[in-house]
Amino acid sequence: MKINWGTGIIIGFGSFMVFILSFVFLVQSNSKYDNELVADDYYKQESVVQQEIESQQLSNALKTKLKIEKTKDGLQIVFPSDIDYQKIKGTISLYRPSNQKLDFETKITLSSPIMLIPNHKLVGGLWEVSVDWKVDELSYLNKETVYF
Repeated sequence: MKINWGTGIIIGFGSFMVFILSFVFLVQSNSKYDNELVADDYYKQESVVQQEIESQQLSNALKTKLKIEKTKDGLQIVFPSDIDYQKIKGTISLYRPSNQKLDFETKITLSSPIMLIPNHKLVGGLWEVSVDWKVDELSYLNKETVYF
């Protein structure tokens, strides 16, 4: 049996479509490929965007900036030396874009202007670090992406 060009093209397109659709179905139905939202409360988070912008602007206006550094012991957050570290309150959120199950949040507890998040809490890879901190009535926000 001889196949002409038109029939060959139709068979090729049909085979390609079946392959793509089976691949999509396989990925969507397999729990190994978790298709989760970036955040469960996405719309709620969007309502506080203006507050975040103002907090980031306050943080950028500081003479001494907050530093997020990767060290051999873990992730080190160095608060500005010109601010009394005993007045600092807030939270540090670590967000892992590739796996929501690894996300965690920790309260800021300082005995010096440096806070360390130990290595055993961090799995290697890309982390988005968000430090939301307050001194008196002023709110500051620092966001940084770190590859650990």
